[in-house]
Amino acid sequence: MSHAMQFSITIFLILAMASIGLGKIGLSDDDELSTINVRDFGAIGDGTTDDSQAGYVNFIIESGKTFLLKPIRFEGPCRASYINIQVLGTITAPKSIYEWGGQSVDNWLIFFRVNGLIVNGKGTINGQGPIWWQQLPKNNLFHPLDGVSNKGPDALSFVGCNNLKLDHLNLINSPRRHVVIFNINGATISNLNIIAPKESPNTDGIDIGQSTNIQLHYCNIKTGDDCIAIGPSSFYINISNIACGPGHGISIGSLGLNGRTDKVEEVQVRDCTFTGTQNGVRIKTWEGGSGYARKILFEGITLNAADNPIIIDQYYCPNNMCSKQSTSGVKLSDISFTRVIGTTTTKNAINLSCSKSVACTNILLNHVNIKSAYSEDVVSSYCINAHGRFSDSVPPVDCLLN
Repeated sequence: MSHAMQFSITIFLILAMASIGLGKIGLSDDDELSTINVRDFGAIGDGTTDDSQAGYVNFIIESGKTFLLKPIRFEGPCRASYINIQVLGTITAPKSIYEWGGQSVDNWLIFFRVNGLIVNGKGTINGQGPIWWQQLPKNNLFHPLDGVSNKGPDALSFVGCNNLKLDHLNLINSPRRHVVIFNINGATISNLNIIAPKESPNTDGIDIGQSTNIQLHYCNIKTGDDCIAIGPSSFYINISNIACGPGHGISIGSLGLNGRTDKVEEVQVRDCTFTGTQNGVRIKTWEGGSGYARKILFEGITLNAADNPIIIDQYYCPNNMCSKQSTSGVKLSDISFTRVIGTTTTKNAINLSCSKSVACTNILLNHVNIKSAYSEDVVSSYCINAHGRFSDSVPPVDCLLN
């Protein structure tokens, strides 16, 4: 079969699927890939016409143009050693849930098994989140990494896309999570600007799950939930130079939902700034779960009027979903907080609430200096079943067990 015939069949399949609101671009191992401008395939770029069916993978979104895209799935594998999508203009989502295809949509732009993918360009991806936040009850929007049923689509998802590079993009107002990294070995993410209102529900900046060797640097994230969330089965994650706030900070977890065995190891978070965030650096686990999170470093953390600067919460239970009959069995160990400085709006600057059944061990705090954002207040620390040591810490962490 000729490549022209293969592309014709692909276009036919896209048109056939349009009635259910999902464009799927399938790429076989035999497809020849080159840089393609979506306007060469009929895209208009006026922000009104549906351009979902105009592009393949590896295309250019022109500067000065706005392209309206309904939900699309870009699917590999591909023979090409790399695929470059340059977003120089603006990609916008539909402005009504009806045009999205209804409330059951989980993803807007999803890339599946496209190895060697590069997405860059200094353009903007607008998820039109307000139409979802206004119509969907907030209590139905739980965190996908927690495994809880939820509503509203993620904006930009990468699943099984090894050796991914993502940089110099602006993402605004995702209905739910802005960037999802899942089941990936090797990714470099840098220079992203992610913005959503402080009150926007479940609009995580970047979520990582079941992935290894992820590098995340030099991003500015202002959102209504976690700036970065590191989920189960994540290993060798390096994060640095992140400006977070507003938002819920940088979180590991949650882990252990519904009795799961979850594991996280070798995570480093360095040289990050938190401004007006609900949390600073956080580890959260559910009751009844098992597994571990270990070899975790938080270093060079700057706080500007942040709530809960350092928090371990092994009693995590949003929306009162828990039975409260058991504590978390997720083992936390070898966790370091070094050079954490700045101000907080809460009394307990350091909160180490470890499991009653499985203690936290080898918790280290060194060169910590956290003061109240209100000059007359004095901050303190709080611990449950936390074993470790501290030095040169304000406030002192006398509640740590030997």
